[in-house]
Amino acid sequence: MNVQLAYDHPYPVQVSGLVASYGDQVVLEGVDFQARKGLINVILGGSGSGKSTLLRNILGLYQPVAGEVRLFGVPINELSEQELTTVRSEIGVVFQNGALFTSMSVGDNIAAVPQEHTQLPPEIIVQIVRMKLALVGLEHAVTKFPDELSGGMRKRAAVARAIALDPKVLFCDEPSAGLDPVTASELDDLLLSLKRLFGMTIVVVTHELESIKKIADRIVLLQSGKTIADGTLEEVLATGNRTVYDFFNRVSHTSEKEEASLLSSVDIEPI
Repeated sequence: MNVQLAYDHPYPVQVSGLVASYGDQVVLEGVDFQARKGLINVILGGSGSGKSTLLRNILGLYQPVAGEVRLFGVPINELSEQELTTVRSEIGVVFQNGALFTSMSVGDNIAAVPQEHTQLPPEIIVQIVRMKLALVGLEHAVTKFPDELSGGMRKRAAVARAIALDPKVLFCDEPSAGLDPVTASELDDLLLSLKRLFGMTIVVVTHELESIKKIADRIVLLQSGKTIADGTLEEVLATGNRTVYDFFNRVSHTSEKEEASLLSSVDIEPI
C-alpha cells in the first residue's frame, strides 16, 4: 500500500465507531471523534472514562476490536509497520511524564528525533535544536539534563522534542499533570502560540477544567467509554446533559454533595 497522506484534510484525525478492550474488559464502546485542522481539540473525561485508551488507539499503539482510525485520511489499522512509521513521522507526541531520556542533555533529546528520521547534516540539526528550544523559552537549557529541570521546564522540553520535525498534528497526554496552576497556565499559552503561529492541529487529553476553558476550540467528553458530548465549550455546556453538568461543576456522587461550581464565578469568553 502506497501511503498518500491528505495534509489538507479538514479532519486530520478521524475516529469512527471505535471499540477497544483489555482482554474481556471493554473500555471504548463505539466512540466517534474528529480533530479539526488548525484547532485545539480536547478529549476529556474523568478517571476510567477511556480518554487515554482513545489516544493510544489514535497513535496506533493498540489494535481496536472494531471501528476505524484515520490519520490524514489514511486508515492506520490497515497499514504495515513501515507505512505506519511514515504516518507517525508527521505527528508529535508529548507524553504525560515527558518521557525525556534522562541520560541525555535536553539538546541531545531533541536532536535524537531528526537524527533518527532524517538525513540532515549535523550543523542543520544543531540549528533545529536551537530554534525549537528558543520557541519554548529554553534556549539556555540546551546542555542541561532532565533531572536538572523543573517540572514545567521538562514539559516544555518535551514539547520542543515533539515539534522537532514540524509535525502536522501534536498530541498532548495530560500536559498539565503535576504542574502548579501558574506553570500549567504558561504551558497552555505555549500550546495556544503553536496553534496561532503555525496553524498546528493539536489534540489534548486532559481533565483540568482551567486548561479546558482556556485552550479548547472543540471538546469531546467521554464517560465509561462512550461519547457524552461533542462541540465547542459553549455547545457542550448548553446540552443540559447531567454528566456534563456534573463534570464541569465537580459534583460528587459519592457524598451526594455538590461542591461549588468552578464556572459560576468565571465568565467564559466565546471561542
